[in-house]
Formats: sequence, C-alpha cells, structure tokens
Amino acid sequence: MIIDAHCHILPDSFPRRHAALSSVDATYASLFPNATPKMATAESLIKAMLESGIDRSVVMGMGWANRELAREANDYIIDSVANFPDRLSGFCSVNPAWGTDAVAEMDRCAKAGLLGVGELHPDTQGFDITDQKAMKPLMNQARMLGWPLLVHASEPVGHLYPGKGYTTPDKVYRLIQNFPDNVIICAHWGGGLPFYALMPEVPKVLKNVYFDSAASPFLYRQEVFAEVAGLVGADKILFGTDYPLIGHRRLLQQVQDADLDGSATAAILGGNAADLLGFPAN
Repeated sequence: MIIDAHCHILPDSFPRRHAALSSVDATYASLFPNATPKMATAESLIKAMLESGIDRSVVMGMGWANRELAREANDYIIDSVANFPDRLSGFCSVNPAWGTDAVAEMDRCAKAGLLGVGELHPDTQGFDITDQKAMKPLMNQARMLGWPLLVHASEPVGHLYPGKGYTTPDKVYRLIQNFPDNVIICAHWGGGLPFYALMPEVPKVLKNVYFDSAASPFLYRQEVFAEVAGLVGADKILFGTDYPLIGHRRLLQQVQDADLDGSATAAILGGNAADLLGFPAN
C-alpha cells in the first residue's frame, strides 16, 4: 500500500476568490502569491492517485489565520473524506491562538471523522510554537483525541520560497520537548531536524516524532531518504508529496532510487502511515 501522508485539497471556488482570500488570510497570501494559484480538488487528487498508483492520501488545508476560511476548508475536507472514504483521510486546520475555539473545532472535526491537525503554519497564523502555555489547550486536546499534529518546518539556510517562514528546527524541537507525549509530524523533513539526531540527547526527545518528505525534491537530493533513515530510523519517515506542489511520480522515483532496502522502502511508502493512523496494511 502506498500512502501519501501530505496532500492539500481546497474548494474549487478558491482560485476564483483569490484576491478576496489574499486580503483576509495571511497564510493564503503567503502560499499563493500568484494570481493563478496551483490548487487541487478532491476529484483532481483522486485522478492523479489513480494515475500514479497511490492507494490513499491524507488531505488537509493550510494553517489558516482566518476562522471562517478555516471552517470552510475543514468542511470541504470532511465532505471529501465522506465522498471517498476508501481513498482519503483528513486533518483539520486550527490555530492555537484561538484557544477554546480551536479545541471546539477539533471536536467538531473529530466527530465528522477527521484524524489529526495540520498543517500548522506558525509564522502566518501568528502564534509562537515555543510558547508552552499558548500551545497547551490544542496539544492536550490532540493527545486526548489520539491525534497527530503536523507542523510546517523550514530550513535555517538555503533559498527562499513562498511559505518558507521561520519555524526552524530549534523551534520545532522546543515544541517537542514541551509536549513529549504528543505525536508530532514534522513536515518537510523538519527543516533538517533529523540531522541533529547525531547529538546524544536528541533521539530520546524524538521518540513520538515523524518526519515527512513533503516537497523534498525542491529541498534535498534523493540521498536524504537513506541519510534520515540511518539517523532516526526508516520507521520515522512518512512518504508525503505536498501535492499538488509536487507530483506523485516525481517523489516516488526519488524513493525508488534511494539506497534503501525493501523493508525500509515499504515502511516509508505506506507502512508507517498505516500504523500511525490505523489504516489496514493492505
């Protein structure tokens, strides 16, 4: 089974409302600076999955700053999962800065069948990921629901790109330290956090942490799969494309060309996500 653990789908009305959405939501404006944004609907994602041999995808919106926009996007995720239950599973978008409102939205989405929180974008959502008090209500609720939390992370070096932000490994590490019992998925290889696993104290801190490969071809050579597997274990890696930013086949080719044995490849491509989210193995 091949599971894409990081995909974004949005209502088909969003491109037509581009100017209006850019004016009310900082995350939208940051991620979609062009007047003709590249977006996917549930139907276009399903078509791409069938063409590329992807069995299931975890779909989500973005870390919206605007509450009404977040709820609209969450409703679309809920409806899409209901329409394609054998193909799609969903995460909900909330903002820790909303406090009890974020918890209420998580409860609503859990009752509707969603399985996690994501993607968080701290910079554009306007919260401090290292602030334990501010993060506590959301993190406690995620733990109570048995939900993983997927957080955007970025590299402290290298080129700039839309939505990169400043949620660097040191900040993500603080979040993990503050909430050691929460399952946290660090998007985009955690901005390079796995490479700090060479430090003796770090592996224990990462015990409940996963790293996804979203947008990997834009960030690293294919050797990153084998290197991270060697540092934190192949069981900590989730295959994720960041679709529609990256096509499935491009990232599948990177995994297939990586220096991994068969069991590691199978774990990364779907076994780990199936175990984490409770999907059937086949």
